[in-house]
Amino acid sequence: MTSLDLMDALRRMLTIRAYEETLVALHGEGRAAGTCTAVGQEASAVGVVSALTPDDLILTNHRSAGHLIARGADPARLMAEVMGKRDGYCGGMSGSLHISAKDLGVVLTSTIVGGELGLCTGVALAQTMLKRPGIVTCFFGDGAAAEGRFHESLNLAAVWSLPILYVCENNEWQAFVHRRETMLGDSIAGRAAGYGIEGVSVDGNDVEAVHAAATQAAARIRQTGRPVLLETRSYRLRGHYEPDDQSYVDAAELAAWKARDPIPLLAARMMAAGLLDDAALARLKDEVAAALEAAVGFADASPYPDAAALTAHVYA
Repeated sequence: MTSLDLMDALRRMLTIRAYEETLVALHGEGRAAGTCTAVGQEASAVGVVSALTPDDLILTNHRSAGHLIARGADPARLMAEVMGKRDGYCGGMSGSLHISAKDLGVVLTSTIVGGELGLCTGVALAQTMLKRPGIVTCFFGDGAAAEGRFHESLNLAAVWSLPILYVCENNEWQAFVHRRETMLGDSIAGRAAGYGIEGVSVDGNDVEAVHAAATQAAARIRQTGRPVLLETRSYRLRGHYEPDDQSYVDAAELAAWKARDPIPLLAARMMAAGLLDDAALARLKDEVAAALEAAVGFADASPYPDAAALTAHVYA
């Protein structure tokens, strides 16, 4: 099992948090479109992606910034993309909800709930038929697990023995509806048994636990060629989209999950182990803040796409 570089994990988690909070601030100033954040879910993104290899492919959903940054995406190019600028990953044409980054192995971001579940089977089938190395990792939420695509995808992947790591980031909320209103029981991983595949549930706020579970799952997929369902149990600390005041959220529940914020949890663990102190943490936060300030400057300076690019990549 590969070990997790905790300092690198902390840096990436801080970068993801700072990136999304910067986007929220820019939206408030009217400088960027609204977005769907995954504040509070950074450990899930970093824990899973750090267990992958460069040959592995990723399909993700509308809360994709964490997965992209964990994979090594440049926050400056992401910021430019969200602001519709030419130097973004997709030339400013995708916004925050459809970003792809071929050089990073991020095949697509789907804004349709569960959309990536219907597409990852085809990507994995192509990998298998072309005998390409690498597994396919598909991120989705508990809301998507209530969609028909979830069952169709897992069934087909199991029948065809496709190398897919399904990652359900169970953040308790499906837009404005709590998962208790849409599912019985607390675990989504248990559904894997119905398709004859393995299901694992892990504390999604513990980056080391997520990394260990994802590493083990990926190893089994590489060995057997069969899919695995990994559920990371976390919580969305901000609203469904920006702006959203979360007036529908129970205050005590939100406070309890904020007390388990994955970033302070990791920092405290590292301090207890003598791997970090207050001064080092402050320096790291300053470095991340400076990088995000530079990212905003890059995006501001980037030009908008030329009008001639309007019909580029349009095939119908």
